[in-house]
Amino acid sequence: MATPQPTPSGSDAPIPPAAEAAAPRQAPAGDLYINRELSWLEFNQRVLDEAADASLPLADQLKFLGIVASNLDEFFMVRVAGLKTQLRSEQEEDEAPRRSWDGLDAAEQLRYVSARAHRMVDDQYRLWREVLRPQLERAKVRIVRPADLNAEQAAGAGRWFQERVLPLLTPLAKDRSHPFPRLRNKAIALAVQLPRAAGRRRRGGASTLAVVGIHGALQRLVPTGDGRTFVLVEDLVREHVSELFFTGAKLRTFAFRVTRNWDLEFDEEEGGELLALVSDRVRRRDRGAAVRLEVEADTPRELVAELAGELRLDAPDIYQVEGPLQLQDMPQLPVPEPERRRPRSQGGYVPPELAEGSIFEAIARRDWLLHHPYDAFDPVVRFIESAAEDPQVQVIKQVLYRTGKESAFVRALQRAAERGKEVEAAVFLEIQARLDETVNIDAVNALKDAGASVVYGYDAKKTHCKISLVVRLENGVPRRYVHVGTGNYNTTTARLYTDVSLLTARPELAEEVAQVFNMLTANTTGELAARGITPQWPWKRLAVAPHGLKERVLRRIEEEVAEAAAGRPARVLAKMNSLVDREVIEALYRASQAGVTVELLVRGICCLRPGVPGISERIRVHQVVDGYLEHSRIFIFGEGKRARYYISSADWMPRNFHTRVEVMAPVDDPEARQRLLQIVEAGLADTVKGRVLRAEMRDRSPVYERPAAGAPFRSQELLERSPARDPAPPPAELRPLPGGAG
Repeated sequence: MATPQPTPSGSDAPIPPAAEAAAPRQAPAGDLYINRELSWLEFNQRVLDEAADASLPLADQLKFLGIVASNLDEFFMVRVAGLKTQLRSEQEEDEAPRRSWDGLDAAEQLRYVSARAHRMVDDQYRLWREVLRPQLERAKVRIVRPADLNAEQAAGAGRWFQERVLPLLTPLAKDRSHPFPRLRNKAIALAVQLPRAAGRRRRGGASTLAVVGIHGALQRLVPTGDGRTFVLVEDLVREHVSELFFTGAKLRTFAFRVTRNWDLEFDEEEGGELLALVSDRVRRRDRGAAVRLEVEADTPRELVAELAGELRLDAPDIYQVEGPLQLQDMPQLPVPEPERRRPRSQGGYVPPELAEGSIFEAIARRDWLLHHPYDAFDPVVRFIESAAEDPQVQVIKQVLYRTGKESAFVRALQRAAERGKEVEAAVFLEIQARLDETVNIDAVNALKDAGASVVYGYDAKKTHCKISLVVRLENGVPRRYVHVGTGNYNTTTARLYTDVSLLTARPELAEEVAQVFNMLTANTTGELAARGITPQWPWKRLAVAPHGLKERVLRRIEEEVAEAAAGRPARVLAKMNSLVDREVIEALYRASQAGVTVELLVRGICCLRPGVPGISERIRVHQVVDGYLEHSRIFIFGEGKRARYYISSADWMPRNFHTRVEVMAPVDDPEARQRLLQIVEAGLADTVKGRVLRAEMRDRSPVYERPAAGAPFRSQELLERSPARDPAPPPAELRPLPGGAG
């Protein structure tokens, strides 16, 4: 008997009248929404919780400790910097304060953020001092002061300083003729207290402060010969700092670190080529305003005040830490092998059909849904590499967002372009990917040198979608093959993040992917709008931002409202990184009030507040933080055979809907749909690494708790058993969702 075919995920029908639900019951803003910045900080706290998990190998604990530090750097460079810019602008222009959804102005948000971040940093360093560093010492891995070295080690460290460190040091005194130096973003520096000349009074004489910046090219952990004992490079400089100032006196030194506003902003009226504008901003980033000062705990109060004054920072911006600055360097320590996580024996599976023979024939026969890193990223790389070498391939088009260094995709596209007339390689490379601009600019230049057509920027919006198109001649007729993914074309992060890939040759889907590329190259949206012409977008299966993706999401939610209003089972299952868009949140509140079951798996920021009586009682929000970073976006609307399944590059955030090019693609293959459902259900059922967002808040911050007691279940361990290798139904230990599994 033929298997009933599910409703195609992309088809659009009018919203039934019953979907016209009332707006959510009115409540104070602070009762309806969670502050974005405080929500993000709680996600970072969950990462810190992983660093404190004694069941993990020490190497993994150090890895999570480093991630917390790196995350905080970016948070201050972008989010805190943005709040400071907003506050300064409002004060200078005498504007009324703009408030967040939960009712806070910029100054109030900065106060809450500072208080929460200070508590987190205190916890971070307490964990280092009391747990992780002692564990390292028990494993015979030590960070010591130069004074603790034996004679042989000290001699070796001295040679290291003279040969490798000293040539890159510049002592900078601060006095009337030498202003406070401009220090690089995130670079460690030493504040040196010079002895004041006898009889010279402070007001009339030179300052006693000098600064020695630690060059970014210097190795942070200086080896001492045994492979397990290290000296921090700033401590090595301290030991020899008197040589820089031509004195035999012992000078007091204190390490500090400055974080600066590092976000890029563009004036659309500025003109010029986008590549040149981005390159210029990258060069100027280290001159951004300071937003945070980290200092050692024993730094004298007057010196801290002097540094803060020079950097124009206030007391809440100062973080005094008892331990080494820049903890993200600690995972570089050589943890003994027994302490390292054993390789995942079943990870990185490659279906034989995608590993051998023609990958295009394999895709022509069926759709392939891959779940990385449990399924290897190799077939996606092979898809582009095969296209570059196949003489029947005429066109390769690909959007690259974060390529990574030494990118296999860039190399393959270079080879394709070098084949001249045989292959046209059109590459859409997003050079505004925050913190990856330099790598992407290098990739642009390499591809241009190879003869590829490189396009960057669409209507002043970031191109964030993850799509590739290959056009191949088969029996003289062009046939399209596409890849649609949720993660970047980056072979490094593909081993660290969970993401989903779809390889397909379905004509209706491949045609619409081709139309997205045509939109990017034509880039006429702005000109049409200036003439009062509304573009007619052709997508029926795909949903594309900024031209209708948000509307498609809202339509799907309202369809579930209509189902519930008619007394039928209705649900929304969604897995994403962040949930920030207010209209979508309000639609989910309407769905909850109408009786729709809403289960959300949100790894990072979540501004929706679940469990509020009369508003969001039927909404549950879960979070999973584990060894792999949860990064896939999966959306399931509806029950049973009418359910619609999607994967997407977009989170539910205003920036993804309005200021980026994003794609949400339907998944029609029954086996692929079953696998998507398994991924989401596994995360929702996780009792080991999962947490549930409570309705209550603490100091305006969200509160997460462990799921109700039950059998231990860890989703990432289950998903190691890849359905691409063993397409059996999901194991029975997955709890059923309310209303059935669909």
